[in-house]
Amino acid sequence: MRFEVLTDIGRKRTVNEDGAAVYTLPDGTLLAVIADGMGGHRGGDYASRMTIRLMGEQFMNIQLDQLKTDEDWKEWLLESVFYVNRYLFNKASADEQYKGMGTTLDAVLIRGSDCQIVHAGDSRVYQLNQKDVKQITKDHSYVNVLLENGEITEEQAANHPQRNWIMKAVGSERRIDPDLYEVDLTEDTFLLLCTDGLSNKLDEQTIHKIIHADGTLREKVVQLVQMANKMGGEDNISVILIGPDDMEVKQP
Repeated sequence: MRFEVLTDIGRKRTVNEDGAAVYTLPDGTLLAVIADGMGGHRGGDYASRMTIRLMGEQFMNIQLDQLKTDEDWKEWLLESVFYVNRYLFNKASADEQYKGMGTTLDAVLIRGSDCQIVHAGDSRVYQLNQKDVKQITKDHSYVNVLLENGEITEEQAANHPQRNWIMKAVGSERRIDPDLYEVDLTEDTFLLLCTDGLSNKLDEQTIHKIIHADGTLREKVVQLVQMANKMGGEDNISVILIGPDDMEVKQP
């Protein structure tokens, strides 16, 4: 798999509270992590930055001979998130300037065609192929609860005054129960991780069109971010795009 990472402050913010990174092991195992911090400029920036760093440190220190099955990797992924959650929660509890901080988190672990995803918050992971795009993760947001209960429409959700209220975040409580997804990757699969600075601005049709247009992975992530900024850029924008080694995109 190939990948590109891009994070942008946007057009209105003075601090980038997003974080994004991809780590790889010698055997080709890949971990992609994206986070959108909250809790004031200092707290939000710290929460996302430390989440990316701690997930990466744990991943790069893995002893591959100790992780042999899918269950082993799933346990490692969840335990890593629990560790980060404890770290941030304890930091916020001990230091007043970090009180109330937290972060969204999406971590994608890829081993061959096997993909495991851990998710908390309203950042997203999309799976794309030549024909369609699918949002894998479910937003942990107040607006999404209203939407699922049929209390508001999609149009109302897009403009709801509480659309940024998060129901689950890493570091905001002593314990966290993240969602876990498993996906089988095919030779034409793209995975897109993004913060809501992108997903609030670009619909799925636009995302699919950009990713399946001619161009390199780098050109695609740049265009995604540029488009979100063109649509207003009120928030930080972060994108990780993972694609097949054969980057020839055939139009459907």
